[in-house]
Amino acid sequence: MARDGTQRSYRNDLLRAGAMVVAGLAISGISAAELLTPRHQQWAQATQPLQSTPGAESKPSAPAEPATTGTRPGDVPPEPARPKPEAQKAGAEPALPPAPAEKTAAPIKDR
Repeated sequence: MARDGTQRSYRNDLLRAGAMVVAGLAISGISAAELLTPRHQQWAQATQPLQSTPGAESKPSAPAEPATTGTRPGDVPPEPARPKPEAQKAGAEPALPPAPAEKTAAPIKDR
């Protein structure tokens, strides 16, 4: 009799395990099908074409070409933020203020 009860519980466990595997595969398949359907693709909505303003035929369509090309001129060298010591003695002011005392580190000692 004990063998029959063990066999029955084994069958029930196997049946439950199989049902769980089938349910997991079904859920995975449904999820994959939902991801692959084209109804989830989003399309950008185009705006309506712009209507011209009155008198647009007489106005230029594009602004005139700018006089500068946007490149840095090569004949003017860049200047440093702090002038040389001899220039400071002559009265030149530095472009940047001196660093605050708390941000200045102590000098490194030689070994």
